[in-house]
Amino acid sequence: MATVTPRGSGRGHPRRWWALGALVASMFALGFDLTILNVALPTMAAQLDATTGELQWIVDSYVVVFAALMLPAGLLGDRFGRRRMLVTGLVVFLAGSLVGTVVDTPELVITARSLMGLGAALVIPLGLSVLPSMFGEEERGRAVAAVTASMAAGMPLGPLVGGLLLDHYWWGSIFLINIPMAAIGIAACLLLLPESRDPSSPRVDALSTASSALGLGALVFGIIEAPGRGWDSGPVLGSFTVSALLLATLVARERRAVRPMLDLKLLGHRGFLFNSLAATLGTFVFSGLLFMLPTYLQEVGGSDAFGTGLRLLPMMGGLMVSARLSTLLVRRMGPRPVVTTGLVVLCFAALLGSRTEPGSGYGFTALWLTIAGLGFGLAMVPAMDAALGGIPAEEAGSGSGLLMTLRQVGGAIGIALLGSLVAGAYADRLDTAGLPRWAADAAHDSLSGAHAVAGQLGLPALARSADAAYVDGMATVLVVCGIAALVTAALTALLLPDPRGAAPVGQPGGPGGPKGAGEAEEAGEAEEAGEAEEAGEAGEAGEAGEAEEAGKDGKAGKPQGEAASDFGRGPAGGG
Repeated sequence: MATVTPRGSGRGHPRRWWALGALVASMFALGFDLTILNVALPTMAAQLDATTGELQWIVDSYVVVFAALMLPAGLLGDRFGRRRMLVTGLVVFLAGSLVGTVVDTPELVITARSLMGLGAALVIPLGLSVLPSMFGEEERGRAVAAVTASMAAGMPLGPLVGGLLLDHYWWGSIFLINIPMAAIGIAACLLLLPESRDPSSPRVDALSTASSALGLGALVFGIIEAPGRGWDSGPVLGSFTVSALLLATLVARERRAVRPMLDLKLLGHRGFLFNSLAATLGTFVFSGLLFMLPTYLQEVGGSDAFGTGLRLLPMMGGLMVSARLSTLLVRRMGPRPVVTTGLVVLCFAALLGSRTEPGSGYGFTALWLTIAGLGFGLAMVPAMDAALGGIPAEEAGSGSGLLMTLRQVGGAIGIALLGSLVAGAYADRLDTAGLPRWAADAAHDSLSGAHAVAGQLGLPALARSADAAYVDGMATVLVVCGIAALVTAALTALLLPDPRGAAPVGQPGGPGGPKGAGEAEEAGEAEEAGEAEEAGEAGEAGEAGEAEEAGKDGKAGKPQGEAASDFGRGPAGGG
């Protein structure tokens, strides 16, 4: 029988640790799924004859669906049962993974990734929201830390696992690995998790949900299609117009709602606004790099898939080191100088990376990737923590939801825009003079296509031209990222308030308020969910910790535990 989760419950569910183990396994699979796809993009381009635009959609379809549906998914769990919707999400994710293993066209892979994004939108927020019904207050922090850390830990492993699979099996194996993990999660949820719901939760606003999904989808469509069709073409301008109308409808509707899914009034807090801008910019750049780098490392650098995963580790390592270091720096200097410094470091790394040439060795690439990782950690982690610490405690759940949504949108646009800049510069600079029409078209579609044509026709000069064109496009993207990071750094330095001593008593970051997430890691405390989450993994400070409160409150901001899953994307990101 479904129950309303009591606040402050002292006793936990008798099978809670077994259930937690299953959740950890499921979240781990979702974590590396955010980055596992990136190393497969060059292989998919060659074996599926996928264009750069189709590769962008393969990655972005997951992110767009996830960003649009994660908040409504949390509300569905509140109303209809969190275990039920969690199991539904795992089933959908499993189905999408199964479809991804058997399809053989880019369009069907995009469909599979969309299904997986839908499943993840249900699983990730609800994975934390079920914990209050199983664990008492004294254990709940450790449970939240375990779930969020497992997801964040999966991110750097994604490229390695993906590379290992691709070196021995076909590209669909990167989806096949999800199936047993999801199946274990489904069985464990059905057998071990208690059902819970919150009858007071607001209804899902179908119009707002549709407006966000379609508006973001139309925006991404226009950006991806612009290099091929032209920025001033009818379809591209039409998609931008539709996107503007739909997103304006969303904003107007959410501003009038009594209990909005996205509390846009929080953007009136200057600290929240500019910290969110810094975190979103970081996700924008991170997601774009994860989309662009595997092609460079494999096609230009000559690495295999597993070697590509290894060569991405300096960026991940720099991020994790600086994320932990940032908590110490924030305690001494406050978030403003740390966030600003991180953005300046990111700017320097991007401009340094723009000096890359086709003959540059990996040592140079590893150098600027490490510096970029340091910049990401210094900028994003304290920015997310300060964004939530600078708003009233009763709005923390809604703030976490808005911050997560902004970051997901930033990741989706980063993949679309930066990928389109690479594609446009590559097509403009590729020399296909004298080639048959079919060969020129194939070479313009992607770098993998150009190498295939060069090998087929015995034209090493074409391969060299394609490598140079892609590196030029990558340099353009890195200059754009560097300028964006520098502009954001200037804004944070000038306009970001210093919260030290300014937060009201009892609020996060203020006198007498809860300790910051980094302090829990230092002191070994795991009593507060936000602290324990950061101690579990520095990758997503501040956001997912609010999910526990949201899970107890049944607020619209409740599904924010998903924050630990993604630096980009996920990339990755989504991935």
